[in-house]
Amino acid sequence: MAKARQAKVDRKTKETQIAVSLNVDGSGKCEAKTGIPFLDHMLTLMGVHGLFDLSVKASGDLDIDLHHTNEDIGLVLGQAFDKALGERKGIRRMSAKYVPMDEALARVVLDISGRPKLVLRDGRGEEAKPSWGAKSTTYSWGDAEHFLESFVRTCRITLHVDVLAGDDFHHTLEAVFKALGRALDEATSIDPRVKGVPSSKGKLE
Repeated sequence: MAKARQAKVDRKTKETQIAVSLNVDGSGKCEAKTGIPFLDHMLTLMGVHGLFDLSVKASGDLDIDLHHTNEDIGLVLGQAFDKALGERKGIRRMSAKYVPMDEALARVVLDISGRPKLVLRDGRGEEAKPSWGAKSTTYSWGDAEHFLESFVRTCRITLHVDVLAGDDFHHTLEAVFKALGRALDEATSIDPRVKGVPSSKGKLE
């Protein structure tokens, strides 16, 4: 019987307390209670569309701003994926997904490479660049980028995110997180043809 790909990770500092529980081979049961409503919504979308069973609970110094809590959730979530995947044997490793959300369209391409790298691009043309600074009442593009950077660092993946269309901030980020969930689902899935670690050098690093 294959080993369950599950993990629980806790992080406690003077600024935040984060607890993440993850089952990579789940069914999309998600609960996110972080104190940041918009991030809760995005994490739920990521889990549901990635078919991950995911619980994220956080408390932090939101009386100052969401910076520390947002960052630490990304770090702990990445650690949970890294821990659950273990030696990463047999995984498909790479994936590319397009997801639309009404007028928005996002492309996520990732490699579970062992090498952390985030590339976030706005491919909508020069006239759309000002909307990169758009935000909801509680979340901004800068917050999303910071979260993804933190997640990538501890998950140890290469992640390219391209916003190809979108006028509405909410729709655009929704497309991004849905695409991230689907790409992670495919990249972490087991390919029975793969023997050992999917790398010509024998390591993912």
